[in-house]
Amino acid sequence: MPSDRPPAPDEEYMREALQLAAAAAEAGEVPVGAVVVSGDRILGRGRNMPIASNDPTAHAEIVALREAAHAVGNYRLPDATLYVTIEPCVMCAGALVHARIRRLVFGARDLRFGGVRSKFRIADSDLLNHRVEITEGVLGAECTRLLQDFFERRR
Repeated sequence: MPSDRPPAPDEEYMREALQLAAAAAEAGEVPVGAVVVSGDRILGRGRNMPIASNDPTAHAEIVALREAAHAVGNYRLPDATLYVTIEPCVMCAGALVHARIRRLVFGARDLRFGGVRSKFRIADSDLLNHRVEITEGVLGAECTRLLQDFFERRR
């Protein structure tokens, strides 16, 4: 039964990340998309692009963080939330801590490389000087399906 309620902000921003992930897939990149939001404003958008840019650090999260930091003129983003379709890897989880991201929202776990829940717990580790608030599973089935469809087409 359809709901008359508007989508929750987490779902709305995750849909934006899913659109970016779909664009990455169309470009032949692993379909991951990310947006950085502060208040009700998107500060940065990113999609996976390491192949096209010949840059192993060009993950969706890093691209979105770079754009957001540039938009506010500061490498620290303490009031921001990062939405990403899949659990960040270790590199990206570390970048979230360095940027002082307040909150991370991700769709699907990455059982092979996840740096936030699946393999490591970097973003909210007691060993580090900043802990990111984490929400997982937002539109998780859609995020998983996008990845599965991409890899099935490549086989």
